[in-house]
Amino acid sequence: MTSALDPAYIIFGIKHSGKTTQGRLLAQKLSFSFVDIDEIITKQTGFTPRQIYFDYGPEKFMSAEEKVCSVLEKKCAGKKIVIATGGGICDNAPALMRLRDLGIFVFLEVSEDTAFERILEKITFNSDGTIENLPAYIARKNPKTENEVKSIFHDIFTERTAAYQSFADITVPLANVSAEENFKTLCAALGIM
Repeated sequence: MTSALDPAYIIFGIKHSGKTTQGRLLAQKLSFSFVDIDEIITKQTGFTPRQIYFDYGPEKFMSAEEKVCSVLEKKCAGKKIVIATGGGICDNAPALMRLRDLGIFVFLEVSEDTAFERILEKITFNSDGTIENLPAYIARKNPKTENEVKSIFHDIFTERTAAYQSFADITVPLANVSAEENFKTLCAALGIM
């Protein structure tokens, strides 16, 4: 069983699963430091992960992600820290392996419907057939309809969920409820009072 004595928690899951929100809450509760890998990538490169992925390709993004994880591997060893990863880190084994020895991998599992609803809330369907604000991994496949977006998302969700489960030390099923309610679930799963 894990406890607040564990050196680090690495929070991962599909896009919009609550990694940053839950990670910040956990760090605050434990008085740990908090870092968000996507925020570090943005600070270091001047580009958001989405911009890098879409404009330069997944390989360039994964390289930037691994570089950040390499720095964290060295700087955070033995430190009390919560790390929120990007939603696609499960596709980047070199980056994940950099974080492996830092602490406990926590998979925030949300339902496919919940994750898709959260993506739909962010996107805009234009009259010219374009779709704005799609996650880059979906946008690269150039969907034209909500059904195409859902089909692409389904395939990626299925693949990534299996990958997260294979890496996770702990899986925490989260519901489509408030961040505070989900945080109670997370703390209970981690044995934190």
